[in-house]
Amino acid sequence: MTYLVTAASGHLGRLAVESLLTRGVDSAEIVAGARNPERIQDLAARGVRTVELDYDRPGTVAAALEGIDRILLISGSAPGARVAGHLNVIEAATAAGVERIVYTSAPQATTFDWALGADHRATEEAITASGLPAVIVRNNWYTENYAGDLERAAESGVIASSVGDARIASASRVDYAAGAAVALVEEGHVGNVYEFAGDVAWTFDDLAAAASVVLGREVTYQRLTSEQLAAGLEAAGADSGTVGFVVGLDQAIAGGVLSGTDGTLARLIGRPTTPLIDGLRALRG
Repeated sequence: MTYLVTAASGHLGRLAVESLLTRGVDSAEIVAGARNPERIQDLAARGVRTVELDYDRPGTVAAALEGIDRILLISGSAPGARVAGHLNVIEAATAAGVERIVYTSAPQATTFDWALGADHRATEEAITASGLPAVIVRNNWYTENYAGDLERAAESGVIASSVGDARIASASRVDYAAGAAVALVEEGHVGNVYEFAGDVAWTFDDLAAAASVVLGREVTYQRLTSEQLAAGLEAAGADSGTVGFVVGLDQAIAGGVLSGTDGTLARLIGRPTTPLIDGLRALRG
């Protein structure tokens, strides 16, 4: 069995390779793809085969997929500009006769109308249309997404957001990487759509409380309106497209898009997900 992990030079991809190795997959059975393979030479030194794989260059995708049985397609990082690259991978995987594709999607991609979900919905639909045996893993928010908030709170003592009292079931990247590895390697997952999330759905008051402990200073949550958030972003120099996207994200979170948690991720990885406070501690090094 040969497994390809795309975007292996990124945070999630690298952790997915690590998860496969931890699960006992032989390094010789793992192929790590990256736009710049030089960035993953440490994996090559451990026996993992490294290949050039650029979503936007179909030739590199087709070459990387030669001899591959199963592929973990980690979504591109540029919202609004990643579907074409995903389609290149899906087309090449179909042509190569890949027996399983695992795709990292977004929460409620096909059931909640939010800007971040559009690319993922299109990709999921393309995978379904391709007929490839597939597992969709919809990753909730990464706790690492709050690194900037934590750094600002260290200086100001404030975490500001316009999500109101919404709940967010975040987990750490290492948790999602472990879940993706299970979906790639174990039997019995093809045909499933998993809403991966942390075990606990927390509020921003909880985030501020956890940050207070981690930082050793009082941190409070400042509730903003959408208008206040937009004004702050504009004052910081953000363009109108960025302002609209960020404000829309907060509105979707306020609407509950990240609140769901049913224990699926913890069940699959065989352990609790990383608690919020531990995830924040890891960000401080």
